Amino acid sequence: MRYDPHNHDRHAIRLKNHDYAEGRYFVSVCTHERECLFGEIIDGEMRSNEIGRIAYKCWEEIPQHFVNVGMDEFQVMPNHLHGILTIQKPAAVGTQHVVSLPRRFQEMVPKSLSSIIRSYKAAVTRLCRNKGLHHFLWQSRFHDHIIRNSEDLERIRLYIRNNSLNWSQDDENPENRKTQ
Repeated sequence: MRYDPHNHDRHAIRLKNHDYAEGRYFVSVCTHERECLFGEIIDGEMRSNEIGRIAYKCWEEIPQHFVNVGMDEFQVMPNHLHGILTIQKPAAVGTQHVVSLPRRFQEMVPKSLSSIIRSYKAAVTRLCRNKGLHHFLWQSRFHDHIIRNSEDLERIRLYIRNNSLNWSQDDENPENRKTQ
């Protein structure tokens, strides 16, 4: 389905006037309709399947593709991933030329959080397709939280570390979603 700005009510979910090309972020990325495609939790431990291993490996490799990005805690869960990324603004070298792109992509800042997550999701999808795992899909957006201080960072690290232990109470667990 092609994007039609008149029929799609998509509002910006990023913080206005925030430079997403630097900072520390807690990121959550979900599978389409929160389907458990990455594996399962057994006795409080995540047991990744092939798609889960691909998602893990690609996340782990983000700093190899974005030299300005540092990794911190992350956890692949059955239907989502949580991770902490630190983005440092690279020193400006030379002039950057803008290639003519379709209008809806012009606001994508190179090496920003959105471009990093878009690249990550594309890499996982491409590797899944190459392995014949055509049923894999992402949710279209992702959630981020700007980490502003060390207390916030430690709280989020602990949350990520304990995420698989707390799966039975997690809102993302399909068993906990209320049917309407």
